[in-house]
Amino acid sequence: MKDLISLTKIIFMYSIDFDNSLIKDVKLVDIDLLNPHEKIIEKKKTSLAKFIKSYESYYIISSIVCCHKSMLIVDGHHRYFALKELGFRMVPVTLIDYCHESIRTGKSNSLEKKYIIDVGYSKELMEPKSTEHAVYCNKTKKWQPIILLSSMFKIETKNLIK
Repeated sequence: MKDLISLTKIIFMYSIDFDNSLIKDVKLVDIDLLNPHEKIIEKKKTSLAKFIKSYESYYIISSIVCCHKSMLIVDGHHRYFALKELGFRMVPVTLIDYCHESIRTGKSNSLEKKYIIDVGYSKELMEPKSTEHAVYCNKTKKWQPIILLSSMFKIETKNLIK
């Protein structure tokens, strides 16, 4: 029984109850259509790219979370830049309604979403981790990391140059 309670806590910890209208689509998208707004930590991107390359045939990756209208990358800058470096043309994306009220841009000193979108269009990237996007969980009544909206995808690694 104790193991079942522990398992329930683990499952609950990684699940989220959110407004279903937030997710507009989940699909593979041309990587050149995405608009990053933040710089990355180069060492983190390089490590991720090496890790993905180390898999013989495939790798399971969280989709990049993007605004369905502007294609702004909301979450997944390191995944985006690693996949781009590895030569992926199509990348897994979860498209969301970024303007929805249950998406926030930071805990305090939040930036306006329109400003962030404009930065994405300008290609003048903000510093790494300038935003801290979160989604509101209806069940816990707390803000949760927005990566919880992403989906898992299998990407082929067998044709990557090792």
